[in-house]
Amino acid sequence: MSSHQSFLRGLKSGLPIGLGYFSVSLSFGILAVAYGFTWWQATLISMVTLTSAGQFAGIGMMCHPGQYFAMLLSQVTINLRYSMMSLSLSQKLSADFNRPLRFFFGFFVTDEIFAAAAREKTVDKPFFSGLVILPYVGWALGTLSGALLGNILPPTLMDALCLALYGMFIAIVVPSAIRNRSVAAVVGVAAAASCLFTFTPGLKSLPSGISVSLCGILAAAVGAYFFPVKEDA
Repeated sequence: MSSHQSFLRGLKSGLPIGLGYFSVSLSFGILAVAYGFTWWQATLISMVTLTSAGQFAGIGMMCHPGQYFAMLLSQVTINLRYSMMSLSLSQKLSADFNRPLRFFFGFFVTDEIFAAAAREKTVDKPFFSGLVILPYVGWALGTLSGALLGNILPPTLMDALCLALYGMFIAIVVPSAIRNRSVAAVVGVAAAASCLFTFTPGLKSLPSGISVSLCGILAAAVGAYFFPVKEDA
């Protein structure tokens, strides 16, 4: 397969991801403006980070100065999975991926991009280049569109549109929890821990970044202990 054909195939694989990212980042742009960010600040955040959960958690803490350690801890916890994905994907890269290119393209690794690339027997540079373009553009344009809409839409409509974020997470989590009891158990532990940190005196005073990190670590530890993944012989 020629480089041109490989690039077009990657572009085609990235199209549905880009459309999905546009709708999700639309909510991020609206929420960022509601938190007091300008349209260009919200767009810049999406262009230099490209991490949905990390961005949603980060802007909340950025509104409360001084929570630098909490922000660092939450971002490391939320985004650690990308390091694991990159390590796995590095085993499939073709010889044309030198070290500088690996560092550069590592920025674009997300859950959906990793899933699309992991299906390939070998990931070459043209395919991966095409794969990441539309998701990145969709994420940035969606944020820009949401931020501009947030400046002209009435507050009541903005609040309603922000609910799309919760709908996205429900759409991701619930089907997996229904099919897999281990996922359901981990989700239940995370939800219970979140309620504990929200309503328990003393615990509810913890910064949101630390409580999110502790909930994630606790849920992951319970899942790893009670539902370990068996390795092939």
